[in-house]
Amino acid sequence: MRPVLLVPGIYNSGPRHWQSLWQTQHTGVVRVEQADWAHPQCDAWVHAIDAAITAAGQPPILVAHSLGCLALARWAASALTAVHALMLVAVPDPDGPDFPPDAKGFTPVPAALTAPGQPARQTMLVSSSDDPYSTASFSAHCAAAWGAQQVDLGAKGHINADSGLGDWPEGWAWVQRWRAA
Repeated sequence: MRPVLLVPGIYNSGPRHWQSLWQTQHTGVVRVEQADWAHPQCDAWVHAIDAAITAAGQPPILVAHSLGCLALARWAASALTAVHALMLVAVPDPDGPDFPPDAKGFTPVPAALTAPGQPARQTMLVSSSDDPYSTASFSAHCAAAWGAQQVDLGAKGHINADSGLGDWPEGWAWVQRWRAA
């Protein structure tokens, strides 16, 4: 079964977050652990993502949330390692007014999710129309620049535990389709 690597955002994903629920409910789902969840350094987070992908044993599906999306985008922009697919959920705007000041090194946002000369990666960007850490225009810009299929869930906030998604069956269905391919 194709591995799924979860890349949470700042402070990790709590027990009611859909990422945590996926990890407890499904086999082959592993969280990329970070040394410091409260004071993220982009380079350190990218290194942890790279190590987890290498340890996966086969090209994984990566599912990132929030700040984890920016770290995954930075990894993808320069990595030559194969991955099966990327799901980026609630990509925050690092230049936005509510971006966490403790997060360092997450700008600039990569212009592409592939290293020069490499083929495009299968990518989905999931956004919300009322995300306090992003805007519809920022999400649309990232989706277009990254060649991602964009899915707007409507008014779901930051697409986290407070969004009322529970274990977010719709999101898991997308992952399952990729796992079957």
